[in-house]
Amino acid sequence: MILLVDNYDSFSYNLYQLIGEINPDIKVIRNDELSAAEIEKLAPTKIIISPGPGRPEDAGVSVEIVKNLSGKIPILGVCLGHQAICAAFGGKITYAKKLMHGKTSLIEVDTNSKIFNGLEKQIKVMRYHSLAADESTLPTHLKVTAKTDDGEIMAVEHINFPVYGLQFHPESIMTPQGVAIIENFIWL
Repeated sequence: MILLVDNYDSFSYNLYQLIGEINPDIKVIRNDELSAAEIEKLAPTKIIISPGPGRPEDAGVSVEIVKNLSGKIPILGVCLGHQAICAAFGGKITYAKKLMHGKTSLIEVDTNSKIFNGLEKQIKVMRYHSLAADESTLPTHLKVTAKTDDGEIMAVEHINFPVYGLQFHPESIMTPQGVAIIENFIWL
């Protein structure tokens, strides 16, 4: 079962629909419904932490999930979920270089990353965010795997665990490769 942690965001159900088309064995919980220990007892095969408003420290159990379940269960964070991953490992979340709400960007991805396997080196993505991870504060075990042309971090992955963060929205129709990205995570 894939567990989708909903950070009280309308995009969560777009993500739910996309995931369900790939693997219908999916359960949704709100970010304040269960602890990381209770989530571990559910024995999900994957955890996806959704977008949401605010900062990682306001995202319920999201940071706790990353801190306690990385290395045990594969985790994908989207937008706020990505920021929660960065924060959980000690990175700082700050204001983005540009406010990007409902705007697309061309980003360069590391095609050696399992999450971007089979994709072109540059892809178009939809962005909805005011905050972003500060690269200078990321630990060495978080590798940046995608950036915009002005250097904004668009994706990270842990070098030892199957933990991936996407600042952009793969569930958006304006991210043409979004389905392939989610498939890459689900079929890890």
